[in-house]
Amino acid sequence: MIREVFAVPLVVKNNMQAANTLNTLNKNEKDRAKSLAQVSSGMKITSAGDDPSGMSISERMRVQIRALDQDNQNTQNGNSMMKVAEGAVASTVEILRTLKEKCINAANDTNTDDDRATIQKEMDAMVDQINDNANIQYNGKILMSGTYNNQVSVVGGTQSTWANQAFKEGTDASTDRLSNYKDRNGNGLGVLPTDWMTVSYVKDGKTYEKTFRVGNHNLAECFTNATGDFVPNPGTQDLQAYTTGTDFSYVGIDQYGRKVQTADGKDAVAIQAFRGGVDHQIGGVTFRLTDSQGNIKKAQNNMFDKFQMTVRAQDPTPDNAMVFQIGTRSNQAVKVGFTDMHAKALGMMGSDSKAIQVTTRARANAAVNVIENAIGMCLDQQTVLGAAQARLQFTSSNIITASENTQGAESTIRDADMAKAMTDYTKSNILTQTAQAMLAQANQSSSGVLSLLQ
Repeated sequence: MIREVFAVPLVVKNNMQAANTLNTLNKNEKDRAKSLAQVSSGMKITSAGDDPSGMSISERMRVQIRALDQDNQNTQNGNSMMKVAEGAVASTVEILRTLKEKCINAANDTNTDDDRATIQKEMDAMVDQINDNANIQYNGKILMSGTYNNQVSVVGGTQSTWANQAFKEGTDASTDRLSNYKDRNGNGLGVLPTDWMTVSYVKDGKTYEKTFRVGNHNLAECFTNATGDFVPNPGTQDLQAYTTGTDFSYVGIDQYGRKVQTADGKDAVAIQAFRGGVDHQIGGVTFRLTDSQGNIKKAQNNMFDKFQMTVRAQDPTPDNAMVFQIGTRSNQAVKVGFTDMHAKALGMMGSDSKAIQVTTRARANAAVNVIENAIGMCLDQQTVLGAAQARLQFTSSNIITASENTQGAESTIRDADMAKAMTDYTKSNILTQTAQAMLAQANQSSSGVLSLLQ
């Protein structure tokens, strides 16, 4: 009997147990590294590979947050600039209050000419301080010099204009006699042809004055050759009184070339500088009515004293107003104009650098209205600056809120849940250690088998 003997091949297979264990170890090591990165950085998305779409959204939000933070910084810087400018204007207002007191004092005949000369020295010093206030700087920018004014597009500049709504509706400045003027209720003012009218105004720091009998004159003739010249050059005039057609509410042209109407839309008698610009601006117009005996007619003077400035004289300028970027997109900005606050621009000083004069009672009396108009200009600018400050403060508050909300949304997308991240890290660490131990055992089994073949 013949038996067949078959040879059994000896096959050494790969250590699959160890390979599987190694794969598990590598996987756990990656999970552990990922969890460690989340724990150390505080973010669950540390690279684009973690969450591509989430990473993109988060980055856009981060750009938005940084832009909002810069906007907030811009508003704070702008607000600081507004405070500096507002402080300078407030100082000027305080000086003007003091100057008005000095003018009222100088207008009192208890003072001698020497007393008025002393008062004039005080005024000169204070007017010079007004110029210093106008030259206040912020980061090298001279704020109140007119350099950063809004656009003044009127050719030749705007003209000083006053309006008086105390007279009867329909009063015509160029045809109605002064002796026929009536108040708003239709009552006669009591101006008589035999009365004397003194008109004074200040131009380029100098006071001009003339007196004439009322007679048959109208208001427009107060400033024309019909009653004599105000200025040394014959045939010229500095002021005009007018009524524009049937549009009695029209009182002048603003810096943008637009018509200016009275606030209530009712008619008014207007007085305007004959020419535009600062060089031709009129600081203030003063009327003084006396009877034939030289007694001052107070009630009538009060009516003529109600001319209020409606348009300020300014030179033509381009639009150089300050622009504060307060938004994350282009042209999201606030624009603020800083008008000229120099003494000349306020009508307090002439081109010869001499302050308004109070060396006589008449000059001091005229200066009172000039200073009153200057105070009005300053208060208008102060209002603009205050409104800008309020706007920037509200904007800053809104920006902070928007930034906080955007940060919260971005945090939801990108920030890690630290409790979960620590749990995952601990879990991955334990699994990694376990896999390392199992791999060591698997390698030992294979080593034992292989040693038999040696």
